Amino acid sequence: MALSVASLISTPLIPKTSKSSHFAFNSHKHHPTSVSLRPCSASLATIRASTSFDLRSYRTSLISVIESELDAALTVHYPENMYEAMRYSVFRSGAKRAPSIMCIAACELFGTLRAAALPTAAALEMIHAASHMHDDLPCMDAAPVRRGQPSTHAQYGVGVALLSGDALFPLGLGHTATKTPSDLVPREALVLVLKEISRTVGCTGMAAGQLLDLSGAAAQGELEVLHVLEKKFGELAECSAVCGGILAGAKADDQAKLRQYGRTVGVLYELVDDVLTESNGSAGKMRSNASVVRTLGMERALELVEQFKAKAKNELQIFGDRYGDRVLPLYSFVDYAVERGFMVEGREEAGGVAPAASAASR
Repeated sequence: MALSVASLISTPLIPKTSKSSHFAFNSHKHHPTSVSLRPCSASLATIRASTSFDLRSYRTSLISVIESELDAALTVHYPENMYEAMRYSVFRSGAKRAPSIMCIAACELFGTLRAAALPTAAALEMIHAASHMHDDLPCMDAAPVRRGQPSTHAQYGVGVALLSGDALFPLGLGHTATKTPSDLVPREALVLVLKEISRTVGCTGMAAGQLLDLSGAAAQGELEVLHVLEKKFGELAECSAVCGGILAGAKADDQAKLRQYGRTVGVLYELVDDVLTESNGSAGKMRSNASVVRTLGMERALELVEQFKAKAKNELQIFGDRYGDRVLPLYSFVDYAVERGFMVEGREEAGGVAPAASAASR
């Protein structure tokens, strides 16, 4: 697809190339062992505090709450096989609940109760699951397995997977509209959240990203491959962060910061996934054309990991100055996107692109 078509969707967030980065790559293990990261401009107090913040405990405390909300929203009705397929995808083993936790963390940043964000958080998980159901289809990424289990279409059939994914989108919107507590969230804010979610999944958001990926646009160059990542993966993270802020009554400038932060973290996460997948022989890689490593090479991919990590932290600087420790859950998401080193209730992640100091200590 020509760049002129992609550029109609939106302006991408592509950082400038840095020539001063240094990286270490262990070719024997086929695994990136260190990335030397330049300090970002976030406050030193926030950086020091983030090293003691326990994201694993924070996530663990939220996951059971989120999954109880999802369980109540996804009771099985007729036609049973559709609801069973939706539950199969939503409650798949290994789900990290990143969209919902980011939404709640952004809401709590402004001092608002997490109950205000919980219905939207559950809706974001439904949308995330639906996007996986569609992405895995034979006509899309053709993935028979997801997180070590049969993908939804492999388990229930292509037709059921397609229609169940279709059903999850409005179910999530309806859950947000009917379950968000009116005493905590004004109607105007709720309408903005519903608009944000609708935009995210539509023809200028995730759907566009999948289409651009199928078109092979990502193979054309750096701007194109990053644009696909922004649309296919960054949009949902952006939506998660900004919806949390909207629900908490964040002002327009704060919403803009959360929007940039979320999108940057979403792309960062996929950049690291790409580095790890390609460096390990593409084991288990879905049929996606959006490979930064294949398009730009490993060295440039590692440069981009550094730049996107710094950019995401910089977007949070103003919140660290205003709200102190309440920014730490969002701040730690950035390091987690790169390092991936803990297990939450059986949800294991390991082997991230670790900073040089961590690699040396190991």
